[in-house]
Amino acid sequence: MATTSRHRAWLLSGPPRPGAPQLYCFPHAGGNPVEYMRWADLLPPVELHVVQLPGRGPRHHEPDGDDIDSLVAALLAETAFGEPQRPYAFFGHSFGALLAYETTRALRDTGRRLPDELVVSAYPAPHLPHTPTDPDQLSDTELLRAVADRHGGIPPEIIDSRLLRALVARPLRTDLRLVAGYRHRPAPPLPVPTTVLAGTGDRLTARALTAWQDHTLEPLTVRMFPGGHFYLREHEARFLTCLQDLLMPLTRRSPDSRPRGMRSARA
Repeated sequence: MATTSRHRAWLLSGPPRPGAPQLYCFPHAGGNPVEYMRWADLLPPVELHVVQLPGRGPRHHEPDGDDIDSLVAALLAETAFGEPQRPYAFFGHSFGALLAYETTRALRDTGRRLPDELVVSAYPAPHLPHTPTDPDQLSDTELLRAVADRHGGIPPEIIDSRLLRALVARPLRTDLRLVAGYRHRPAPPLPVPTTVLAGTGDRLTARALTAWQDHTLEPLTVRMFPGGHFYLREHEARFLTCLQDLLMPLTRRSPDSRPRGMRSARA
């Protein structure tokens, strides 16, 4: 059963699993953390936490974040990742990939322990030009249709319902504003193993995915799945098997034993 962490409004957490690796998930733009919490029962060796941004769910009364930097700073101020000294990983899908990456950079900049693995999904390398859907030029209906046409993932019944449309459009619009306002600042690559996941039917180019190598000193793995932007829904079992394979070796990894380079695999 999902619970809000005892002192962390930022996290929705699954059952405690002492000794297991911890997985922190960063949802896609407008994403509902509850969708990711389902994985707590499907990844039994993992202790799952999902980042819950202000302005949604039980935090609906809080103001939305103004920019990614302030969101990350607030998240770090309230969250002790991987405590007490447990292996942990970040997973971010789409907008969540950008947020997971910037959180990792902020951890490095503040001298805190970094994740043992960074898994980024369905998002181009952050230094590349990226043109998201403009959220401020569209009505709720137009916004949801534009995102559905580009990425899928929004059922027609949500677009057709005034109540559901309003509930989904607000956080989606907020997150797309954050992406639109993002400006990448060059920094040294992260000393963190990084895996890129994507669907073969998504609009991302091979260059957009492999360019993540510029942001890690470790070998980059690119794994492709059948499906589109939401391949992780279309082929959930296959995706979760891949994710579990990435997480299980955490306690046995030696950070100095891996050669540099880039690996590519098809899931």
